[in-house]
Amino acid sequence: MVILKRKTRYNVETFLLLLPFLILFAVFGVFPIAYSFFMSFTDYSALSPNFNFVGLKNYIRMFHDEVFLTALKNTVLFVVGTIPFTTVISLLLAVLINSKFLPLKDLFKAGFFLPTVVSMVVISTTWMYLYSADGFFNKMLEFFGMNPIPTSWLAHTKTALLSIMIMDVWAAIGYYTILFLAGLQSIPQQLYEAAAIDGASKSKIFFKITLPLLKPTLYFVIALNTIRSFQIFSEIFTMTGGGPMNSTQTIVHYLYIVGFRNFEMGYASAIAYVLVLIIFLVTLVQGKLLRSESI
Repeated sequence: MVILKRKTRYNVETFLLLLPFLILFAVFGVFPIAYSFFMSFTDYSALSPNFNFVGLKNYIRMFHDEVFLTALKNTVLFVVGTIPFTTVISLLLAVLINSKFLPLKDLFKAGFFLPTVVSMVVISTTWMYLYSADGFFNKMLEFFGMNPIPTSWLAHTKTALLSIMIMDVWAAIGYYTILFLAGLQSIPQQLYEAAAIDGASKSKIFFKITLPLLKPTLYFVIALNTIRSFQIFSEIFTMTGGGPMNSTQTIVHYLYIVGFRNFEMGYASAIAYVLVLIIFLVTLVQGKLLRSESI
C-alpha cells in the first residue's frame, strides 16, 4: 500500500513537472497542426475573418493548377537530381577522411562542414555572383574555349534549376560526410582485420563489410536529405523567386506565394498536407528498401 502511494505521488509529481512543456507543446505544436488541417478544407483567407467549408475542393484544385504541377515536377527533379550525388560524394569523402593515410583530417572535416554553419541566404547570394555573366563559371567556360552563357545562369530556363542543384549539393555534402564518418567509426575494426587476414581486397571489404553495416546511417542520411530537399525554399526565394517562367518553382516556395502573398491560407494548407503525404510515402518506401535488420 505504501509502495502504491509512493508510486502515485511520483507519477503526479512527474506530470506536474512536465505540465508546462505539455501546455506549450499543445498550444504551439498540436493546435496549429490540427487547425491548419481543418483550414485545408475551407476557403479561409487572411484578408477576411469569414470562411466556408469547401470539402476537398482545395485538394482537387491542385491537380488543375498548372503552377502547382510545375512546382511538383521541379521539386521531384530537384530531389532525384541531388540526393544520389550528395549521398555518393559524402560517402566517398567520409571513407577518405576515415582512412589512415590522410593527413590533417580535422582540417578537412572543418572545411567540408563549414557551409553547413553558414546561412543558406549568404551561400545563395555568393553563388548568384558566381553564376553571373562575369562570374566564375562563365570565366571557366571561356578558359576552356567554350561559349559563356549570356547574362546569368539563373536567368535561363534550361540552366536555372540545374545551377541551384549544383549549389545545393556543394553546400550539403559536408553535413552528410560527418554523419557517414560517425557511422564508419562505429564499425568494429576487428572485422576489417579479420577480412585482411583472409586476403579480402579493399573493394570486397567495402561492399561486404562497410556498406552493409552502414545501412542504418545510409537510410538516415537519405531520409533526412529527402525531407530537406522536398522542403527547399531559401535557395529559390533568394536566387530566382521561382523564375524564370516558373522553371525553378518548388512546392514550398509556391506554398509561400499562395499563403503569404495571395493570402489563400486554406489552399496553402492543402498544399502543405499534400507535401507531408508525399514525404511520408517516399520515406516509407526508402525505409522498406534501405533499413537494415537489427544485428
